[in-house]
Amino acid sequence: MFVVVGERINTSRKRVHEAVIDRDSTYIQGDVKKQQAAGATFIDVNAGARIGYEKADMEWLLEVIQKVVTIPLCLDSPDPKVLEMAYGMVKDRPMINSISLEKERYDAMTPFLKGKDCSVVALCMDDSGMPKSAQDVIDRAGRLVKSLEGIGLRKELIYIDPLIQPISIDTTKGVMAMDAVRGIMSKFPGVHTICGLSNISYGLPQRRIINRTFLTLLMRAGLDTAIIDPIDDKIMGVLKTTEMLMGNDEYCASYLKGVRAGQIVS
Repeated sequence: MFVVVGERINTSRKRVHEAVIDRDSTYIQGDVKKQQAAGATFIDVNAGARIGYEKADMEWLLEVIQKVVTIPLCLDSPDPKVLEMAYGMVKDRPMINSISLEKERYDAMTPFLKGKDCSVVALCMDDSGMPKSAQDVIDRAGRLVKSLEGIGLRKELIYIDPLIQPISIDTTKGVMAMDAVRGIMSKFPGVHTICGLSNISYGLPQRRIINRTFLTLLMRAGLDTAIIDPIDDKIMGVLKTTEMLMGNDEYCASYLKGVRAGQIVS
């Protein structure tokens, strides 16, 4: 089934930022319980917004969150030292977000990832900048897969992010992303594809309808993981309905459960 990485515990969000400063465990725990109940597969935890406090904030968040959830966490930081601390605290195999082909980031993250039992988000970014075409994305994905396998990661633990770009800047970017996902899933069987969905709608009005529609198209192209807000009933309704229509929901069980719970409404 489709993997949902719940995006809400990020200190760049005003309410989370305030809760972390105040050490308001009730708010944080309530939010992650809602994400899990709504169907999240992982809970993303990002404490990077408070410069100089990331390590302490991440440690506190992990202590608080793991008291109330039973699903694994996605540890989200560009700092290997923070990730090393966080990795040592988690109970289940985490997802690590993220590594890229940019030399500085690649050189910092590779020693950390060696020998770790984790999934990893791999961004199709290198020092030349954002990819210009679907083939460019696929080529970068190949380099990432080869490199990560070279340090011991199995394909099924690799989540390739094709880097969704705003369609408001270039109306071909949606098709480019779909072609890239289709190519990655075809050329590298066993790997996953993941994205931050909302980038596609940046700069446009009524962004949520764009995001929901794009999710359906990406899923048909092969996308099997997304970083989204699982408390958003409309996007989760679209996800579950698309899974059913693609033949991935035996006896329509997940869809019917969502309808009965009031999460899917036409």
